[in-house]
Amino acid sequence: MASVASLGMVLKRKSKRDVAQNALRVVEQTIGGSLAETKKKNPHAVALGRMGGKVGGANRAAQLSPERKREIASKAARARWGKEKAKP
Repeated sequence: MASVASLGMVLKRKSKRDVAQNALRVVEQTIGGSLAETKKKNPHAVALGRMGGKVGGANRAAQLSPERKREIASKAARARWGKEKAKP
């Protein structure tokens, strides 16, 4: 029985990548590195932000009156539960 290739039929292999992704892969292989940008956070800035956020929230809560805290909480509850459900 003759094989598909010997009959002149060409089978097209399905690729999961598009042309642009393939081109990027070829370039990265050629230069031996990656062109994709990686965003890394500065660990010192992260630590400072976390320290400030932990302190700031507690200070703000201590300065608010009980009535104001209640207003903020009721506004949040209305926003969360006051939405109408979508009708089918």
